Amino acid sequence: MDYPKPYETILLDVANHIATVTINRPEAMNSFTKRMMDECAHLWRAVAEDDDIHVVVLRAAPGRAFSTGVDVKAAQEEGGAVIHHNVFTAADPGEKLGPKMNQCWKPVIAAVHGLCAGGAFYWISECDIVIASEDAAFFDPHVSYGMTAALEPIGLTYRMPLGDVLRMALLGNDERISAYTALRLGLVSEVTKPEDLWARAQSLAETVASKPPIATQGTVKAIWESLDMPRTTALRTALKYCQIGNPIGTAQVDRWALMGKQKKYETR
Repeated sequence: MDYPKPYETILLDVANHIATVTINRPEAMNSFTKRMMDECAHLWRAVAEDDDIHVVVLRAAPGRAFSTGVDVKAAQEEGGAVIHHNVFTAADPGEKLGPKMNQCWKPVIAAVHGLCAGGAFYWISECDIVIASEDAAFFDPHVSYGMTAALEPIGLTYRMPLGDVLRMALLGNDERISAYTALRLGLVSEVTKPEDLWARAQSLAETVASKPPIATQGTVKAIWESLDMPRTTALRTALKYCQIGNPIGTAQVDRWALMGKQKKYETR
């Protein structure tokens, strides 16, 4: 697969069917620029088309923040915001940042540390498994700066209770959601010690990568696409994915051999 070597704003490592993607602007709180948006759009399409990749770990360079959203200073220096000023050509930056908007159905595991704010939710909202370290803190500063909080909070309504999304959006800079509150709300599914975060994400990725990739990708696509459909339509559409991903007479694994083994599992 044709990947730039290297990207300028993100790091990519592919090994053992796992793509580890690191947001890499620690000097600017891992905030994103137009360059990063373009690189993410390229990355997700390349990952989607690389059959050697079964799962992605999304993390950020060490420092105070996973990401604080758009780099406002860089946008000003470049002469404008990341969203085009022409209302008829303006586009949501999240269309380039997130895997699902770029039709990438590989499972994505996010490992969040430190501050996670504003535009960072473009990534979090489109990940399949989100874990966080104890020092993680989530908030949306838009309204504090006189900006409408719309795109990121709407994405979060698919992960958190509506009341909690509204509370975060309306309180802006004046309240942060801790890692353990995020766990209670369903924004993350696990909290680790800071020093264990990356290793835990790697462990989860290794487990997912060991599964038949057609099964994992079909599962991700079926569930995410169902969010845009009424229930009955979603169920009927999902049946087609089962038929496509599990063709009759084509075994991806030896099920009976697996069932005969002693089961090893973790309890969460």
